[in-house]
Amino acid sequence: DPAGISFVSGTASIRQRIPVQSVQGVGIYTRFKKTQTSWHYPQGSEERNLHGKKMEEPSLWEVFLQFLFSLGHDSPKLKEGGRPSEPPDSSEDIQDLLEKIYRNHSDSALVCEMLTDLDEGLQEWRYRHVQMVRRTIGTKSGTGGSSGVDYLKGTLMKPLFPDLWAIRNRF
Repeated sequence: DPAGISFVSGTASIRQRIPVQSVQGVGIYTRFKKTQTSWHYPQGSEERNLHGKKMEEPSLWEVFLQFLFSLGHDSPKLKEGGRPSEPPDSSEDIQDLLEKIYRNHSDSALVCEMLTDLDEGLQEWRYRHVQMVRRTIGTKSGTGGSSGVDYLKGTLMKPLFPDLWAIRNRF
């Protein structure tokens, strides 16, 4: 590749992808786990091992739900526990709990707003990333093996914390 694009993007080099990988990792480790994201790292490599360790840790969403439970907020969904491997569906039960938190527990509501800010910032980053990729490679396949811009466009407007967005119309 004359522009050297494939060397510094996609799945080619973990060392040179650290800043991008860190931002993308926010999406992976905040809401859901994508087990298929480690396939491009060689078996036994430091990168694959690090990814495997990260996958065993609770996501930010899981930690947040544990936090709510530890404060005494009660919900059947909080008691379920478990570690989803795919993005969980929105939950009416969690949305009801979040509404109560916003109305009655300002400290916990502030944490909800911080997560919403993080989510919004990641969505803004995704948009800028799509535009940068469009400008750089056009409609070619992505350097990581994806369909490129079309794949990235599909990630837009997909919040990490859909329950926090779903309750906005309740206020």
